Amino acid sequence: MLITDTLAILISLAALFSYINYRFIRLPTTIGLLVIALLLSLSIIALGKFGIPLEGYAKHLLAQINFNETLMQGMLSALLFAGALHVHLEELNKQKWVVAILASVGVIASTFMIGFASYEIFTLLGLDIPLIYCLLFGSLISPTDPIAVMGILKTVGAPKSLETKIAGESLFNDGVAIVVFLVLLSIAGVGHGGGHSEVTVSSIAMLFAQEAIGGAVFGFIIGFIAFRMLASIDNYQVEILLTLSLVLGGYALASSLHISGPIAVVVAGLLIGNKGRKFAMSEKTRLHLDNFWELIDEILNAILFVLIGLEVLLLSFEIQYLWAGLIMIPVTLLARFISVGTPVAIMKLRTSFTPRIIRILTWGGLRGGISIALVLSMPASEYREALLVITYIIVIFSIIVQGLTIEKLIKKAS
Repeated sequence: MLITDTLAILISLAALFSYINYRFIRLPTTIGLLVIALLLSLSIIALGKFGIPLEGYAKHLLAQINFNETLMQGMLSALLFAGALHVHLEELNKQKWVVAILASVGVIASTFMIGFASYEIFTLLGLDIPLIYCLLFGSLISPTDPIAVMGILKTVGAPKSLETKIAGESLFNDGVAIVVFLVLLSIAGVGHGGGHSEVTVSSIAMLFAQEAIGGAVFGFIIGFIAFRMLASIDNYQVEILLTLSLVLGGYALASSLHISGPIAVVVAGLLIGNKGRKFAMSEKTRLHLDNFWELIDEILNAILFVLIGLEVLLLSFEIQYLWAGLIMIPVTLLARFISVGTPVAIMKLRTSFTPRIIRILTWGGLRGGISIALVLSMPASEYREALLVITYIIVIFSIIVQGLTIEKLIKKAS
């Protein structure tokens, strides 16, 4: 099947599901699309039990799509840039220490808590998964997903300071988590360099600095170049094309340089969305730019959440995997509670926070497509299928259950 045929089917499903959700179900868009896609997948599986052979065709269609490449090398750059465009730099600067600590220390602490806890739990369930793979699982399930988080934030009407904390953390912590994931892959012997180079503290520090700091510096450089180019012309078609080039070209170049593409496009998006919007664009360009990237954001989000819902067709739901996934839901929430609660409790001594901030950050830390993409990027092994199913269960719970209830928690705090 041609890639254009696959894309046509996905866009058609996303459009149909969006219509059904808007017309009849009225759930937040991302959650509604995921629920409908899940119901379709389960219906296809059920029909297969009655001799209606739709499951094979659906699996063949999904097999044409590399979820990891589609998200990490395709959609992610545009979705992160679109999200960063609307984060106010002044507000982010006020929350910089909170965001920085949650996106770095919080992710690393959560990685190790989940990693060690999952190792013990998996062993009790008879899943012989090595500790290093459990730590890899901890790193990929720890970050909050900016795509899922910002999709929900649009609908809940959170206070600006709270929205900045949640959005800022989610935009940066996935970049940090990807770096942690790569470091652990190197330790496991399957990362950069194929596992033949010795892994030392200095090499880990160098990799972290190269990916994270290099990504931020590179993002500022390409963002500044784009800013200067935008300021030198007044033609909204060309200016929008420049931002598209910044996102796709910048992300691809960052990946080839082995620096963090996600961090680079977030930094570039913050620069263009604040300084660029204020000093380099006319009112007409600002309007068209916002409309363009909002549309890109909505379309890619729709396709992504349909894909997540359909992905269930490719999973092997063995009873051990199901139990492990269900048990790991409260474990990941507890790790999230500790990893955000401890630094926030310390910072509360000198800084005022929204009431119930720890509960909100814990419950509002949605997991999403990035976690699934990262587990799919792991090298083929006897452990990957189990970790994929466990990750999928946590992601589905997070998006549907946490996503549908976070609004009530925020309203109580407000």
